[in-house]
Amino acid sequence: MKKTVLPFYLFTLLLLMGCGQKADKAKDLAMAQQRDSLESIIQQKDNEINDIMGTMNEIEEGFRAINEAEQRVSVARQVEGQSSAERIRENMQYIQQAMQQNRELINKLRNQIRQGSVHSDQLRQTVEHLSRQMEEKDTQIRQLQAELQAKDVQIGELTEKVEDLSQSVSTLREETTQKSQTISTQDKQLNTAWFVYGTKSELKEQRIIQDGKVLQSNFNREYFTKIDIRVDKEIKLYSRSAKLLTSHPASSYTLEQDAKKQYVLRIQNPQLFWSASKYLVIQVK
Repeated sequence: MKKTVLPFYLFTLLLLMGCGQKADKAKDLAMAQQRDSLESIIQQKDNEINDIMGTMNEIEEGFRAINEAEQRVSVARQVEGQSSAERIRENMQYIQQAMQQNRELINKLRNQIRQGSVHSDQLRQTVEHLSRQMEEKDTQIRQLQAELQAKDVQIGELTEKVEDLSQSVSTLREETTQKSQTISTQDKQLNTAWFVYGTKSELKEQRIIQDGKVLQSNFNREYFTKIDIRVDKEIKLYSRSAKLLTSHPASSYTLEQDAKKQYVLRIQNPQLFWSASKYLVIQVK
């Protein structure tokens, strides 16, 4: 009998060790997949940031080239003659083209920010700052144009083009303001939620509970309280009994009693808590 018992225990031990190794391999595979997914997201954001920075560098280079052309015009103004007038016209045309290119680059930058996954107030402020730089530069060019005209330097069609550019910059500024307002409105909507707590009879009376179901089509939305999920993370329920009727991940909140034994809902992870529904219903007694 002793000769048969020992191999049986060895076989059982080896079987358990094999199962444990399989579980470890599955866990390692899941962790590797999660790591690869995170690395992919990080790489995508890095690429977007590099593209945005490249566009910003092009815009800054455009401003530098415009400033150099303005300097060349200033030098040419000090010299009389047909050749200096021609150089002035050429440089003024170059300035107009460079400013048009910068305007297109600013639009490109705005689209990169709007369509990409990298969003921040600082980037939007950068676009607004560049738009203001365009406006200031346009004012400088118009002043330079007036000075040239005062000295009988004929620049022909450039006058109309500069005026068109001024209108384009004004339109760009208006579009930037409108889009900033739209972004602000959308951001506010994304971070708005509604909650209500009440007894079972009160919730039924407002059609929030109907036939044992919660939030059917005809419930009274005006009975809810609107909150900003970024700010409002604690809801006092003033009851010693509380039960969440809507679906919210258990790991995202706690229900705790205060000194009066009345429940308080504390939302620890707002994004996770409100991920399934922006409506919260709590039944109290």
